Amino acid sequence: MIKNTSAITAPLIAIIMTIAHAASGQVVTEPQNVPAEWSQPYEPFQIVGNLYYVGTYDLASYLITTPKGHILINTGLASSAPVIKEHVESLGFKFSDIKILTTTQAHFDHMGAMAVIKKMTGASLQVDEKDAEVMGKGGATDYALGGKDCLYQPVIADRLLKNMDKIKLGGVRLVMLHHPGHTKGSCSFLFDVKGNQRTYRVLIANMPTIVTEKEFSELSTYPDIEKDYAYTLESMKNLSFDVWVASHASQFSLHDKRQPGATYNPAAFMDKPTYDVQLADLQKAFMKKIEGKN
Repeated sequence: MIKNTSAITAPLIAIIMTIAHAASGQVVTEPQNVPAEWSQPYEPFQIVGNLYYVGTYDLASYLITTPKGHILINTGLASSAPVIKEHVESLGFKFSDIKILTTTQAHFDHMGAMAVIKKMTGASLQVDEKDAEVMGKGGATDYALGGKDCLYQPVIADRLLKNMDKIKLGGVRLVMLHHPGHTKGSCSFLFDVKGNQRTYRVLIANMPTIVTEKEFSELSTYPDIEKDYAYTLESMKNLSFDVWVASHASQFSLHDKRQPGATYNPAAFMDKPTYDVQLADLQKAFMKKIEGKN
């Protein structure tokens, strides 16, 4: 089974470091003892067509470029803002041309730098409506990872998205797929990309790993969690695509598929068998959870 670094546990968030204060006066904290690969550098590269990887070694951030400006998906940890900026510019694009921001989930490892990048670029933040409240509280109200303090700087969404809503910019149409469970508003994105010789259907998948150590029945703030996980797993099994990537590089075996300095090779990411194996493993984990075998 592929390593799932997004399975964040309670001991992890017990070790925290105060890094700032939110505008509301709440303390903003970020887990300190996170996997080293979450902040390790990784060279940005072109995945296919106008889709680029601009994240760190394991926390995936994606840039979709268009003639009318760019879309950035996920921002990694709070420290990642200058890293992402450097990556975007090293690829030959202007960071200030980012017009739309979005995310696959409202956890700190994908939202850490969102508020800062939003301020730097003035971009519109467009997110799944079910995660907007958690983002506005900096993760403090997340059913699994929340607590007294914020885990990242709170940020207010400019547009709330429902299942199958589209994010449009410069000829790009991202279809947002509501895939709840990991968070209440976890989502994936499906869109078409023009390559050198053909058009590719691309899936940016938020793989539904189980975060909470509690029984689902104990989660009074998320009574629909079991139903949501079941829906998401079934929905993701039925998706059709050519290329797929995910919220974490480890989830789609990036480092097995691509060596540093490798040439442009979209075929490396046309790997549905790995996707199917991932979902099968997640389905097994879900069944163990609801059967009380976790």
